[in-house]
Amino acid sequence: MAYLKNNDRNLAKVIEVVGECTLRPQKNHFESIIDAIISQQLSMRSAQSIFNRFLSYFNYKSFPEPVDILQTSDDTLKSIGLSRNKIVSIKDLSFKMLKGEIDLEVMDSLSDDEIIKILTRVKGIGVWTVHMFLIFSLFRLNVLPSEDLGIRKGIKKLYGLKKLPDSKKVIQVSKQNKWEPFNSVASWYIWRSLEINI
Repeated sequence: MAYLKNNDRNLAKVIEVVGECTLRPQKNHFESIIDAIISQQLSMRSAQSIFNRFLSYFNYKSFPEPVDILQTSDDTLKSIGLSRNKIVSIKDLSFKMLKGEIDLEVMDSLSDDEIIKILTRVKGIGVWTVHMFLIFSLFRLNVLPSEDLGIRKGIKKLYGLKKLPDSKKVIQVSKQNKWEPFNSVASWYIWRSLEINI
């Protein structure tokens, strides 16, 4: 927080209002990836609603295992609110985990690029989804989801840009304001900036 405040006056204002960054590593990597898949192209509120229905259906105190998801019919998952593409993605991830093609237990020891290469083999998982996993599950500190709509909207608002920045412009803003090596934390505050008046 101190590093970012010293380097970026605009972000410093957000940090002052929002307070401490609450990003923390998450233990259940499978749950985090499922959450990221569900969140694709949805508002936070819509995604959370579907995720809650997903948890409610399985009625578990702990998150369902891959085998539980594979044994659930597509129609049932669709009734929860999942699109066909997201059902394919969640089931492909579950299948690859059961076959041993993906081992989420070793993710902590891999580089960001290695994790992106492994997880994007799953149908429907792109770089954005892996970025969410890296930030919100593994708590990697230097991830910049430059194509994320919320990040782009936040930068437009915070830096007074006339139009929505593209990925290249987002990277430029990060470099100009010296966010590295804390791009993830800066991104978290950019998301939070959309919720406050500054």
